[in-house]
Amino acid sequence: MSKKDKKTVLVLATRNEGKVKELKALLSDLPLEIRSLKDYPDAPEVLETGNTFFENAFQKAREIAQATGELALADDSGLEVDALKGRPGVYSARYAGPKATDEENYRKLLEELRDVPPEKRTARFRCVIVVYHPSGHWLKTEGTWEGLITTEPRGEHGFGYDPVFLIPELGKTAAEVPPEVKNKLSHRAKALAQLKQKLPAFLEAL
Repeated sequence: MSKKDKKTVLVLATRNEGKVKELKALLSDLPLEIRSLKDYPDAPEVLETGNTFFENAFQKAREIAQATGELALADDSGLEVDALKGRPGVYSARYAGPKATDEENYRKLLEELRDVPPEKRTARFRCVIVVYHPSGHWLKTEGTWEGLITTEPRGEHGFGYDPVFLIPELGKTAAEVPPEVKNKLSHRAKALAQLKQKLPAFLEAL
């Protein structure tokens, strides 16, 4: 990589502290100076008005790159439940309302699935990541994580729907496994693994 003496700044386009912590851990081995929106208090609040995870991630990454003048990474991710025809999907973070807590969101989900038998509670987390440079160049990767929805929340780790997302091969929810295990299996980990492969050439070409 050129400019070896100077690390490229990468701004994580999120104010979600759980997500910032997870992304920083997953990106720690890259030659990047990772910042979050806490470092840019004047950065705009980007409304998620897209109909797909890609539209939302692209919009967030582009606006934050333009506002900060730095390379920006945005991910949009959510839970797709087959019995609910893919809901909550892009509305995962605000499923129970605009300012809903994680618990309110997953309680609503459990209530909707109350009469759905175990074998029909299939679901996946989907993550789309967009890295956008102020010059207009951008990169996209995607990852999914298959699982089942439990009937009760379990576990203390993670955030979002982790307490109700069962990892079949482990027999544990995403909130029952430590972060280092989740960070090898998750939808975000898979999207970031692709990103790590593509990013050096992308940065070289800027």
